[in-house]
Amino acid sequence: MSEVPGFSPEIYAAAQRAAMPDFARWQQMVRGTGGCAEPIRLQGHRITFDSALEVLDVYRTADEPTGYLLTACGNRRASRCPACAEVYRDDTYHLILSGLRGGKDVPEDVSAHPRVFATFTAPSFGAVHARRERDGKVLPCRPRRDNPVCEHGRPQGCGARHEEDDPQVGQPVCVDCYDYAGAVLWNAHAGELWRRFTQALPAVFARQLGITRAELRRRLRLSYAKVAEYQARGLVHFHAVIRLDGPDGPGAAPPGWASVPLLQAAIGEAAASLSVPVPEDGASFVARWGRQLDVEPIYVSTSLEGIADQRVASYIAKYATKGAEASGTVDRPIRQMRDVAFLDVTEHARRMIYTCFVLNDLPEYRLIPLRRWAHMLGYRGHFSTKSRHYSTTLGTLRQARADYQSEEARKRRGLPDPAERQTVTVGEWRFTGSGHRDGERFWAELARQRISTARQIARQQAREQSPG
Repeated sequence: MSEVPGFSPEIYAAAQRAAMPDFARWQQMVRGTGGCAEPIRLQGHRITFDSALEVLDVYRTADEPTGYLLTACGNRRASRCPACAEVYRDDTYHLILSGLRGGKDVPEDVSAHPRVFATFTAPSFGAVHARRERDGKVLPCRPRRDNPVCEHGRPQGCGARHEEDDPQVGQPVCVDCYDYAGAVLWNAHAGELWRRFTQALPAVFARQLGITRAELRRRLRLSYAKVAEYQARGLVHFHAVIRLDGPDGPGAAPPGWASVPLLQAAIGEAAASLSVPVPEDGASFVARWGRQLDVEPIYVSTSLEGIADQRVASYIAKYATKGAEASGTVDRPIRQMRDVAFLDVTEHARRMIYTCFVLNDLPEYRLIPLRRWAHMLGYRGHFSTKSRHYSTTLGTLRQARADYQSEEARKRRGLPDPAERQTVTVGEWRFTGSGHRDGERFWAELARQRISTARQIARQQAREQSPG
């Protein structure tokens, strides 16, 4: 069949897909995944029977018009799957907010505990273009008198007033002056810096109070939740909620002397004292936090000095679904060095990727998996983490959603209530592929947009009906 003039190939393929006899059922499956961009195709069967081995329900993908069942990919990256990323973002929002306000099995009294929102940055590895504002006015990027030049003959300043979407923002003023090796190695050890910070903070508290760490644990517990964000210059920095609890966690009030100023001072001291030599035996590079450390108190009421808890939860959840692609690189591993030249990335990101490959071949850095994490510009840590007692877990939130969906499915299938009649479900599934076939991506994106709009309307209505 020839293409219809005036229609793009994508629209033509979507129209052909809609004309197929299995389209209605396929659309129903796609809506069930939330409009997933990379759904997983499964084949198999599921059988439900009771304690007397009476078969109550049988499902087989062989009976489906499509011949398979679709399930969501669950990828947290918005660049890979906007639908699943939105679910992950919502879960992260509720996880963070429950540790600030209570709920989700966290006592509401936790909102009275001292807590701060801290931002840990990377040091400078060279001057980069930046958008600067003051009182709503855009300022020159890097104003310099007498127009000085660097040792490579390039201007050290920039008088441009960059727009927010200016591709030059985050790019080095001079690529030859920029310390690419240091930037990549810092990214590779940022996670280790954070780990050492979580160990150092209780030690600083104990030293300030003149007690042992064992005694501190009997009086105080520190809880946190953090997310990593890529800056335009390709370096990660961390946003963290850090909270003081009693010895039993969020359900116990901290001692009376535990305060926000004390927590702020301890964070500053702990961060300033840390360093990670690379490699450990005969360091050629030392990773440290940048000088810009921002620690602000968090309050429930926006009328107080500090940041509102809901704003903090939204901010952290937003960055939980982003990766290194926000800084101009790719969101998939790079297998061969020869592929780097053909990547659709910024030149700054390309140089950082090349540096990962080059450093990985040097003896002193051979044990650092820079090649494996080159697409992440060297960063190999988790994007979002939390301490055990901060709040609920993503697994608990997912299980609650799965239980609700399972209960709704039980009612639709007419199966007995487990409280009245015990049932058992067994199944066998195998993976047969992933992603959308020709003409399907258009309809999946349309389903995702409709579901997302419905959620936004529901949130807006909930905000309008909530007191205050």
